[in-house]
Amino acid sequence: MVYNKLATSKKTVVLTFDDGPGRVLPEILDILKEEKVPAAFFWQARLLYPKRPWKRVLDEGHMIGTHSAKHNNLVNLQLNEQHQDLLYSQSKIESITGQEVKYFRPPFGQYNNDTLSAAKKLGLTPVMWRISSMDWELKDRPEQIITNVTDNLEDGAIILLHELSQTVEALPDLIAETRRNGYEFTHLP
Repeated sequence: MVYNKLATSKKTVVLTFDDGPGRVLPEILDILKEEKVPAAFFWQARLLYPKRPWKRVLDEGHMIGTHSAKHNNLVNLQLNEQHQDLLYSQSKIESITGQEVKYFRPPFGQYNNDTLSAAKKLGLTPVMWRISSMDWELKDRPEQIITNVTDNLEDGAIILLHELSQTVEALPDLIAETRRNGYEFTHLP
């Protein structure tokens, strides 16, 4: 099963952040803590070192999943290469955090049957998104990040964000606008 939307009894959405852990992570965590919003972080194993603030992510109730080892487009790799990439990433994150990694988001949102097979073999549930903020393209237009999300809100949607400075700038208003539209934030199941 590949998640891109959740079925719930309330109007809820899930915030997810890709491509970390990055330098703006502490700022994102500050906003999420102040707003009492849970999130899921999909990290590249190559960027995770013991000194990164991963402990704070877990201590504050967020989830860490894998976004592969090096952000390669997995569909360009053979099954055994995909399996090795995901195994390495999962193992590295687990060895540093001490937490089981259950979720996986393929880089670029690209996957094939081999990707799904490798993920299943490792006990990883692929998680896609329903709403893309397009934040990576909007460095000088953080207000458009908010519009891209709030114009497409729907119950159970998983929202794609990235650990970027423009996302930090947009995040407080994005959270406020989402709530004004009657949505609550929740965790992945």
